[in-house]
Amino acid sequence: MRKLLAAPVFSLGFRPFFLAGATFAALAIAIWALWLYGRLPGAQPVGGMLAWHRHEMPFGFAVAIIAGFLLTAVPNWTGRPGLKGWPLIGLVLVWLLARLAWVMPIPPGILLLLQVPFLPLLAGVLGRDLVAAGKRDNYPILLMVTLLAGCQAMTLWGISTDDVGLQRRGVLAALWLVGAMMSVIGGRVIPFFIQRGLNRPAQPAGSPWPTRILLVSGLLAALTFALGLQDVPRPWLAALFVLMGALHLLRLWRWHDRGMWRVPLLWSLYLSYCWLAIAVLAMALWHAGLMPQQSLATHSLAVGGVGGLILAMIARVSLGHTGRPLQPSKAIVVGFALVLVAGLARVLLVPFSGLGLGLSAVLWCMAFGLFLLRYTDILLKPRA
Repeated sequence: MRKLLAAPVFSLGFRPFFLAGATFAALAIAIWALWLYGRLPGAQPVGGMLAWHRHEMPFGFAVAIIAGFLLTAVPNWTGRPGLKGWPLIGLVLVWLLARLAWVMPIPPGILLLLQVPFLPLLAGVLGRDLVAAGKRDNYPILLMVTLLAGCQAMTLWGISTDDVGLQRRGVLAALWLVGAMMSVIGGRVIPFFIQRGLNRPAQPAGSPWPTRILLVSGLLAALTFALGLQDVPRPWLAALFVLMGALHLLRLWRWHDRGMWRVPLLWSLYLSYCWLAIAVLAMALWHAGLMPQQSLATHSLAVGGVGGLILAMIARVSLGHTGRPLQPSKAIVVGFALVLVAGLARVLLVPFSGLGLGLSAVLWCMAFGLFLLRYTDILLKPRA
């Protein structure tokens, strides 16, 4: 027991949650693809496989990575000790039990109840430290984690009542909340990583208003999904997404440095952030009646944006916080490319061929598999 408590993997939140999230990313998409192609017969989970897929990608995969990042970042922001040992093990087990519950022979009500505790517990841990340190500038992050818990409650209620529309609204609101969170965190770390990675002088801080507008518009977009306002095209919502797209493009223009194309840890973050701009502009086109499928915008955000940013971020954070040189292996560089191509396959090939789904799934699983291949040892071993 003492060895378990002293294990490096439970010394800081990013270690167990990055491992768990990356493993689940590969397994969950493999299971989903096998079921789609009829290779996974047998009983379906509560609500069906679509409900499981919808719930588990934001509330299983993405939330695990968010937890790992914030449980590592908040101690840096506040100067307070991070969660470790038994409290961290307990939080990991709460997340793991929720994933395993879907395949356990337990009543549906118990299964759904087991999904609920993780996000409120995470919000409590983060809120305790942020409030104690008086870090009000980071309260929006805490707000988004709390709102994610609300979206999960909406989704679970939809599953329990077999209300497909409610499920969909809860999941899409959660996905766009994750996108908003990535824009906030990306807006902080990507320019910093570029400056540090290329030894560029620190740039003077610009006006905070574009970032604030992007945050508020992201939260508003998530709210409109939750309220069902995104179920049909609405021209006035096209204006909201055009505004978001313009702000994302402005950021990308400001961040660009030709030197970053020689540094995989930088171009992977930059190109993944480009998917956020693509997703919001695609939503604008859908609301304007110029694009037939909203799901293309949704998966631009989910696969290219969220998936790409997560893989690039956990690769960089894992090296930095374990004291390793910021030089990723060739394998993970291939992984960066694979997840970006997975986004292209999901968005560009699927409208023309059902094989696009399978190709996207295979590339996604390979990308996160390469991360596990190269980083499992790093995350399990002590700091260099």
